Amino acid sequence: MKQSTSSDTVSDFNRVTLDKILSIEKDIMALKLSVFKKLSPTGKKLVKLKGIAPGVNITDEDIAFAKRPLYSSKIRI
Repeated sequence: MKQSTSSDTVSDFNRVTLDKILSIEKDIMALKLSVFKKLSPTGKKLVKLKGIAPGVNITDEDIAFAKRPLYSSKIRI
């Protein structure tokens, strides 16, 4: 009789543990969905900047000059 009581306790413990794990899995899935919804495109139209400043001519050299500080591996202080 003593053995059945201990196996019932273990069985109850396993059931409770499994329920907790399932609950955590549901919470994780809900968190994943909310993060994906925030990161996914909202369907908003992209604004193109072409023609935003009429009469201005931007050359490839201007673009390269602007990229240098952005992609520089050296940090200047």
